[in-house]
This record gives sequence, structure tokens and C-alpha cells, in this order.
Amino acid sequence: MTRRTEFDQQLDAMQQLLIQMGTQVEQAIANSMRALQDVDVVLAKSIVRDDAEVNQMEERITEMGTMLIATQQPVAKDLRRILVAFKISNDLERMADLAVDIAKVVLRLEGEDLIKPLIDLPRMAEIVQVMTYESIQSFINENVDLAYKMAKDDDTVDALYSQILRELFSLMVENPKTASQGMLLSFVGRYIERIGDYATNIGENVVYLVTGKRPDLNV
Repeated sequence: MTRRTEFDQQLDAMQQLLIQMGTQVEQAIANSMRALQDVDVVLAKSIVRDDAEVNQMEERITEMGTMLIATQQPVAKDLRRILVAFKISNDLERMADLAVDIAKVVLRLEGEDLIKPLIDLPRMAEIVQVMTYESIQSFINENVDLAYKMAKDDDTVDALYSQILRELFSLMVENPKTASQGMLLSFVGRYIERIGDYATNIGENVVYLVTGKRPDLNV
């Protein structure tokens, strides 16, 4: 086996783990929103528990990439790919933490009925799920167009978040008894908005990988 072939195989193994990590984060986002809609405490607890697996994946990716750098001494774009993989795994870990934060809101809502039907929060969650998937695909395929799409999707998420805040604050003014839950739901909107920001960070890193220059897509 040539040195290059060995490098490519190890790099592919690291990228496959990154794809697996992205898939798990997507599922955590989906589950956290389903738990919120149903005030499903059992599902919420499982999200909190499963977060340890995502943390372990990030650690493993760091180990694999560090070993590649130490043993293969990659340069130029090969080195950038490994460094970007580190950054992406860190962003994914933070996204998973935010899904856990949503699950913890569900735990605080145990026994309560929702003060309003959830419409825009699930829409936000669906968008950031797609962003999570597409951000990883943009990295694997070095798809700059898909990376730039993150910024447009993030604008949609931001607009929905602003709309949610207006609706919740109006509801809390009209009925002060809704204030406690209203604030918790506004926190959920913020957590989803942050997930979108992290997906956009991944897009920025993909552009850096391909071009060597890092744009600012979170504007």
C-alpha cells in the first residue's frame, strides 16, 4: 500500500465518522422538536442521554485527524481538509448541545399544556435539519454552491425567529400567565437559530477548504 493510498483510506474513515455524527445531530434536532410538540419527557431524557455519543464521535475525529497529521504530514489542501473536519465536528457537537437544551426545556414543561400550537418553531427545526445535512454534503463533495446556500437558509431561520418572538411577546402581554412558558419557547427559538448559525459556520469552512479564503456568511 502506498503512502498516498493509506492517507486516503484513513481520511475517508474520518469523513465517514463525520457523516455519521451529522446524521446523529440531525436526528437529535428532529427528536427535540417532536418531544417539545408532544411534551414527551421520555423522549427528551433520551436526547440528553444520547448526547454522550456525539461527544465521543468528536473526540474520535480529533484523534484520527491528529494521527493523520503526525504520521502522514499532509500539506496544503490535505491539511486544510483535516483542520476543517476538526472545526466541523466541533460545530456539530455544539449543535447537539443545543438540541439537548431544547430537550431540557421539555423537561421543565412536564405536565403543562402548550400555550399555543407550534407552527414556526417546527418550520425552523426542519430548515436547520436540512442545513445540517447539506453542510456535511458540501464538505464531502467540496460543493461551494451548497455552502453558500447556508447563508440564504439561515436568513429564513432568522426571519422565523423574529416572527416567533413578536408572537410570543404579544401573547405574554395579553395574558401574563403565559409568561413563564412563553420565555421558555423563546429560548427554544434562540437555540434553533444558533444551530442554523453553526451550520453556516460549516459552510464558511467548506469555502475555505476549496478556495483557501474564508467568507463571512453569518451577516
